[in-house]
Amino acid sequence: MRYIRLHEDIKVPVFKNIVYAARLAWKADKRLLLGTIFSGLTDRVFRLFVQNILFLKVLLSIIDGGDFKEYVKSLVLFLIVSAALLGLSWVSEYIRDVSVKRVLKSLNNMIFEKAASLDVACYENPEFYDKYQRATLVLSAGYFDLVCWDIGGVISSAIGLICVITTVTVIDPMYLLFLLPVALVFVIEMSKSRKVYKRDLEMTHNNRLKAYIQRTMFLRDFSKDMRTSNIFAVMMKRFEGAIKSNIVILKKYGVVLFIYSMISSVFSEFLPIIGTYAFAGYQFIFKKTMTISSFSVVLSSINSVREATLEMADCFDEMAQMALYFQNLRDFFDYEPQVVSGNKKAESFESIEFKNVSFRYPSASENSLNNVSFKINKGETVALVGVNGAGKSTVVKLLLRFYDATEGEILYNGINIKEYDLESLRNSFATVFQDYKNFAVSVFENIICHECSDEDKLIAEKALKQSGVWDKIKTLANGGDTVLTKEFEENGAGLSGGENQKVSTARLFARDFDFAILDEPSSALDPIAEYKMYKNLVDVTKERTVLYISHRLSSAVLSDRIIVLGSGKVLESGTHSELMANCGEYAKMFTLQASSYNGGEGDEENE
Repeated sequence: MRYIRLHEDIKVPVFKNIVYAARLAWKADKRLLLGTIFSGLTDRVFRLFVQNILFLKVLLSIIDGGDFKEYVKSLVLFLIVSAALLGLSWVSEYIRDVSVKRVLKSLNNMIFEKAASLDVACYENPEFYDKYQRATLVLSAGYFDLVCWDIGGVISSAIGLICVITTVTVIDPMYLLFLLPVALVFVIEMSKSRKVYKRDLEMTHNNRLKAYIQRTMFLRDFSKDMRTSNIFAVMMKRFEGAIKSNIVILKKYGVVLFIYSMISSVFSEFLPIIGTYAFAGYQFIFKKTMTISSFSVVLSSINSVREATLEMADCFDEMAQMALYFQNLRDFFDYEPQVVSGNKKAESFESIEFKNVSFRYPSASENSLNNVSFKINKGETVALVGVNGAGKSTVVKLLLRFYDATEGEILYNGINIKEYDLESLRNSFATVFQDYKNFAVSVFENIICHECSDEDKLIAEKALKQSGVWDKIKTLANGGDTVLTKEFEENGAGLSGGENQKVSTARLFARDFDFAILDEPSSALDPIAEYKMYKNLVDVTKERTVLYISHRLSSAVLSDRIIVLGSGKVLESGTHSELMANCGEYAKMFTLQASSYNGGEGDEENE
């Protein structure tokens, strides 16, 4: 079967996907495929033909008047061949085990590299996560090992089958008629594999939900909320709901799959065995046209044919199912990012300009930005402020080309950013994100972002001092060499939210940059720590370009210019003094925030 039709308009190429998988495995390590083919040959051809047919025929020939000396010679030869093949089988199994690890390592690297190259939009798309999980399932479920094993199984079973059928045909061609029903097994198993895949496909979302809940139950970030709220009950209800939904799906396909298995058993075992035994008994008992050795060889041959055919059917069945999963892997690898890199290298920063930029997220019904225009020149310190949801972080995503503008254009040094090489463009900016992340490596490695030399550690230490967290870091068990989180090391460090944010911000201080982007860099800090951090940033970023993005206005006072966003539009722009004098949106925000810091006095003045 060349294709499996899942729906009216969806056909999955079986043979093409199996060849695709075999090529990937061959590229990663040729020995895996070669080892499984050789291992299959030594096992199946020897067991199905040499052991079950040839040796049995030689043994029974003694009863029919054969030469005992020839029998002994055959027995010795059989033992020598058995020992040799057993030794080769052990060697091939060892080679195969080593090759499996190399193949998985190579393919995991390919998946990780592909995932890193995908558009950020993919990570906000549930359909992508389902496809990504099914792609990784190909590796975690050992499908590459299985497909190589099945390819070897089909080849070796086919060779063994040819040898056995040839032997049976020499005795009496009529026995081939009883093997015809076995051919239908392949068709039945193909149909069954399609149902199994559709069942697993329907369960993907539920399985992803279960995995998410199982993961969050053990993560430190969620532990406090789990114990101080009713969210645990909510999560457990979702978990149980996913299980119940999977049970419904299993029941939906269970009866059909059972019927397929029963029909397959009838055509693969009942009809061939009953037919062969009946005809062989008729020839041996009534017609007296068959010797004892031929009678035994026929019966053994039919069992070997049935065994080889079932093994081939199982291999084809598994490969058909895996072909469907390999389609997910092909789709994943074949995905072409919508944000396409240009060829131009980004030179030293001179200016960035948004010209009539509008943007709508793929799944949104309304724009997040509407006709936004502004320009930032070299050496300026600009604050982009506004309430939550005003579109501030969207500006950063467009600037770094995580997304492309729906309308308008963004110019870097007067040239559309789409013309620049993505890596070159993004490396032009030193960025601290609102949803900062630190990793389970040492504090120094979190700052420098690679293995640290002694010189790197001095740079990281200075950066940690500038971000205001060194006093805490130097008290840890191994200082800056302490691993963040206790997940992998007993002496690991668990930092507070503010301390973690300061560590993340220290990456900025450790870099040599022309343009710094700080997206809510102080969201986890108290006002005093926030002011100190901004003061250090002002000192470090003198004569450099800085874009502060925040709904808290500590940074705005220290900025050369302030751009106020609201409902995805530029509401006003100017210095702190100018905007306060205008008594517009910025003045309202600043006054309201100031009142919250002085115990509400501002509210009394406004009344």
